[in-house]
Amino acid sequence: MHKLNDILIAIFDFFYTNIPPFSFIAWFLPLSFCFAFFALFIAGWLKKNNHWRTGYSRKLFHFIIFFSASAIQLKYALGGLFVFGWGVSAVLIYAILRGKNNILYEAIAREKDEPKQTYFIIIPYFATLFGGLASNYFFPPICAMAGYLVTGLADAIAEPIGTKWGKHKYKVPSLSAVVSYRSFEGSLAVFMASISCIFLSTLFADKMGIDFVILKIVFIALVLTFVEAISPHGWDNFTTQFGGALLFYLLIWNVLA
Repeated sequence: MHKLNDILIAIFDFFYTNIPPFSFIAWFLPLSFCFAFFALFIAGWLKKNNHWRTGYSRKLFHFIIFFSASAIQLKYALGGLFVFGWGVSAVLIYAILRGKNNILYEAIAREKDEPKQTYFIIIPYFATLFGGLASNYFFPPICAMAGYLVTGLADAIAEPIGTKWGKHKYKVPSLSAVVSYRSFEGSLAVFMASISCIFLSTLFADKMGIDFVILKIVFIALVLTFVEAISPHGWDNFTTQFGGALLFYLLIWNVLA
């Protein structure tokens, strides 16, 4: 019981110490909501008017949010990311409440996820939330950012590439009755994007002096590609995000810490 109390206190302190002042929330929360709303609307508009596949429109929004999160945390620290997350959450809740035939909902509701389209909007949301919180709780901010970048780019391009060029498919685990497949072409895209994102993170972390850093980057990318490949449908936002942060911390950041 004593250990449980210590854990709860530590978690409370994590949130309490990172909540920004109200003066910041008052202007940044509406701005975050408007930004997320506009990003999701553009994705929906492209799907409706330019006949984009949902794999494209969904991942466009995914990419924008994750890379914006990286920039916001660099600029405004974790408190800024919290507020940005509140704004994004409000937009997603609004889209879900509006439901089918709404341009915001249709931007991210995959047809192949029928009849559980809403479920596979909510699950990736919580996967993203838990991944971001866990990465920031356990690791330094730059390690968490490595996870954002990998998830934001690697996962964002894997589905569109798999949708367009994926000829060699394999079945992936699912925690629901919906059958899901990924492709080796999409997994190759995950690998190449992960190399780029981890390399970029080493530049931000100023860790390029580490011996064999390139080999470590390739190794991390290989592991994350495997992790993404076996992740249950809808949960790869957690596994790749937290896995990226963990591996970056162990193999790159912690070496010279």
